[in-house]
Amino acid sequence: MSKLTTAVKRMVVGRPFRSDSLGHTLLPKRIALPVFASDALSSVAYAPEEIFLVLSAAGLSAYVYAPWIGLAVAAVMAVVVASYRQNVHAYPSGGGDFEVATVNLGPTAGLTVGSALLVDYVLTVAVSISSAASNIGSAVPFVGTHKVLFAVVAIAVLTAMNLRGIRESGTMFAIPTYAFMVGVFVMLIWGLIRVEILGDQVHAESYGFQLNGEQSHLMGLAFVFLLARAFSSGCAALTGVEAISNGVPAFRKPKSRNAATTLLLLGVIAISLLIGIITLARRIGVVYAQNVSDLQGAPAGYEQKTLIAQLAKAVFEGFPAGFYFITVVTALILVLAANTAFNGFPVLGSILAQNRYLPRQLHTRGDRLAFSNGILFLSGAAMAFVVLFGAEVTRLIQLYIVGVFVSFVLSQTGMLRHWTRLLRTETDPAVRRRMLRSRVINAIGLTMTGIVLVVVLITKFLAGAWIAIVTMAAIFGLMRLIRRHYDTVARELDEQSDDNLVLPSRTHSIVLVSKLHLPTRRAVAFARATRPDVLEAVTVNVDEPDTRQLVREWGKSGIPVPLKVIESPYREITKPVVDYVKRVRRSSPRDVVTVFIPEYVVGHWWEQLLHNQSALRLKGRLLFEPGVMVTSVPWQLSSSDRARQEVDVNAPGSVRRGYDGRG
Repeated sequence: MSKLTTAVKRMVVGRPFRSDSLGHTLLPKRIALPVFASDALSSVAYAPEEIFLVLSAAGLSAYVYAPWIGLAVAAVMAVVVASYRQNVHAYPSGGGDFEVATVNLGPTAGLTVGSALLVDYVLTVAVSISSAASNIGSAVPFVGTHKVLFAVVAIAVLTAMNLRGIRESGTMFAIPTYAFMVGVFVMLIWGLIRVEILGDQVHAESYGFQLNGEQSHLMGLAFVFLLARAFSSGCAALTGVEAISNGVPAFRKPKSRNAATTLLLLGVIAISLLIGIITLARRIGVVYAQNVSDLQGAPAGYEQKTLIAQLAKAVFEGFPAGFYFITVVTALILVLAANTAFNGFPVLGSILAQNRYLPRQLHTRGDRLAFSNGILFLSGAAMAFVVLFGAEVTRLIQLYIVGVFVSFVLSQTGMLRHWTRLLRTETDPAVRRRMLRSRVINAIGLTMTGIVLVVVLITKFLAGAWIAIVTMAAIFGLMRLIRRHYDTVARELDEQSDDNLVLPSRTHSIVLVSKLHLPTRRAVAFARATRPDVLEAVTVNVDEPDTRQLVREWGKSGIPVPLKVIESPYREITKPVVDYVKRVRRSSPRDVVTVFIPEYVVGHWWEQLLHNQSALRLKGRLLFEPGVMVTSVPWQLSSSDRARQEVDVNAPGSVRRGYDGRG
């Protein structure tokens, strides 16, 4: 790498860590909470908003059901948190839902969970960043009109922060996350005190608005379907709960206990915020619609703010700093909420790669001991979703939560089988009581998440959930193909007969020649040093005068190697050489043919474009020929001196292998 590239990398990522410093990157609970729980905590910024948005289709009278829907979502969250505390203790290795499903239900179920979570992590980033753009847009109009640009830049910044390592990124994220929790709790408590105790007339800016085209006539099954759809949208608040079970290895010891405690804190805080926001929104009369044009009574040029922004503006009336503080910290935690996915996706990708379901590059840690390839892949996929869906939360959320509830259901099913299997052999009464209690908790979790999954599929399938399902199916099929490829390669490498290991009878070496210069002389010298049985130089006649000149110079040079000229009437180089090598192989099938190719070593990337193109094409073709070896003979040009003299070696993986550039 050039000095400029190295400097930029170190500025963005930081200095590399040694492999034996991995333990220093483990997280205490106070840092683990903002790292792994920011997604679930931040979802309270848009999940209540989506509940009101869906209910608005039935008119303002339907808002009376919002608190009940919030309680139903809170009940599901409490059950899921309790269930995942069992997962954390039973499977602390970090495989999470994937490991639970694979061990207890088989590889197909595990792969289904893996594909569902990969899609869900990508959508977590897209939804969180898009929601952040909407919240900032409530205070900064420029961001509101350029949400896609803001979202792409935010993802890029978040990617750079995560490439610096989980511990360092977690420390940077802790302050905004705690600021959000404190700020929203203060807003809710002060708002309810003003309304319920002081008797202040606190009204949202949308108080008194009516809804155009409201379908207040909805009755029977249509109204039940609407309530179910509002409930399924509110269940977005549950996303991110599973990230802690996937990230147990990142906790300090005792890992399982610390992870379970963090999960409990997450559940208590998220449920409190969710119920508080819905309650306060009802008390101050928030009206929220899909489009501003649906709001009857809104002034001309009215810009609809997010639900959180409306609450903050009403509660902190006369104190603008409070409104801006809530807006800023909400936007920050929504940006940082994507960090849950940036920590969960790479770990899951590493586990899937270790099981040969994804490319092995995803299993490798980068210089900062983070799974860099997984982080980069996640950011690229999230940017694609943001651009395709215009950074619109309402459009993206229709694709959301399908994957996470698929993983919930399969995980809880796997845990039921886990406890049932252990109970068959366990005889200690105290241990059996704990196992039975855990099985009951997971059974309740399976029932609740199963119901939610059915509701989500029914209410969101045509609205966009089918896209997520198709994507999951495609990833599932791709991972099966990757595993089949790796299995095939392993089988070929392990099960070959010893006949393929028999030494060749003779070696036939060929030196490719274009001109008689120093690189050619070095290649001939190297080839002679290998003491082959047959050694010859070969040139391709693409220009008659040049070929004649080369033959004359070769004869005068005194090189004790015959030069053979291959005719090429169509001025090709690659095909005549490959055909000649094939003829040599056919004439002596037990011989091994070694082709020596002189190559230039240059110091600048643009110089590489001007040299070695024929050599690259030749190597690409010859490597497919059985019984043929290709040897590159380097010749360092003067421009390569700078690269050769550089002290720091920062090749990918150099630190992991012990080459850290310090001798």
